[in-house]
Amino acid sequence: MRTSIISIFCLLASQFLWAQYQFSGKVNSDHTDGRIYLSVVEDYRKISGVYPEQILDQTQADSTGNFTFTGNILPNENRIYRIHIDNCNEEEERVNHFTGHCPNSKEIVFVANNSTVLMLPFSFENEMFCEVVSQNEQAKALLKIDSLKNDMRFAFSTYRSEANRKLNSKKWFNILQQYGEQLQEPLAELYSYAFLSDRSNELYGYYMEDLKKNPYYDDLLRRLQEKYPDSPYTLQYAAELQSDRYLIQQHAKSSLPWWFWLLSGIAILSLAGNYYFFRKNKRLQQKEFDKSHLTQQENKVLELILQDKSNKEIASLLFVSVSTVKTHINNVYKKLNVSSREEVKQKLA
Repeated sequence: MRTSIISIFCLLASQFLWAQYQFSGKVNSDHTDGRIYLSVVEDYRKISGVYPEQILDQTQADSTGNFTFTGNILPNENRIYRIHIDNCNEEEERVNHFTGHCPNSKEIVFVANNSTVLMLPFSFENEMFCEVVSQNEQAKALLKIDSLKNDMRFAFSTYRSEANRKLNSKKWFNILQQYGEQLQEPLAELYSYAFLSDRSNELYGYYMEDLKKNPYYDDLLRRLQEKYPDSPYTLQYAAELQSDRYLIQQHAKSSLPWWFWLLSGIAILSLAGNYYFFRKNKRLQQKEFDKSHLTQQENKVLELILQDKSNKEIASLLFVSVSTVKTHINNVYKKLNVSSREEVKQKLA
């Protein structure tokens, strides 16, 4: 009896002493033959996509579509992880996975650590990777933000006027920022920040303006430093914050007085006027050459000769053979009464 109690105690204690993660899920019939990858995302600018250097493990679904990743090699503190599946063969991977993009890939990102247990079941519409089931609430945080981003995209599709889009852009910027903070997980805030501060994003301009006056960004840095002091996320965020603020300062320093812009405008108008008269004279010259009865193709060849293009380059640009180019050049010479490229340039100078 005593031995049994000790054995049970040791078994229970081992569960606490030896943490083990388990990520399980199900894929639909279109992906049962595909490879499933588990990746750790330590660069939040590479959260979405396929990056071989991030992959920790790979597996394949069984005949029923179920798969599992399990082990005890993950850090004890939270990290961002991604599970993705694609049906690419080795040859297609070299092309499709270039720059991390794979059109055949299906993915989900989540927050987890070495003791996280989560499931990725089908949604009510039998969609895979649309739901996270876990006792760790932080694991679901990124999916909640993705859901909010989808709501934003749907709302944007209903905006008609530019003024309406601007007002709603500012509204959604604030919603996404505040929602990330409400989740009480700095990595979730970082996930929102990565989206809002993306330079290809329509909300990037609001981010740069907000960075000038909103203490939120310093508060987020403090929260990251407190919870993840040595993580790559914290170091990357601190460096980006410093870089973006430097850009703002440089832009502010480059602001020049009104009279500079007035003089610049006058100079630009003067240059534009000179350019106009130059083009006008050139068109008048062109009219004189038109009297030589050059064909349309011969005029193209003549223009390329004046640009110092070789016969091979002219042939490539006009999609003809080199011999055809030579024929056109001989016709141009005859009609302009010249015998070389130099004479053509002198005559047109």
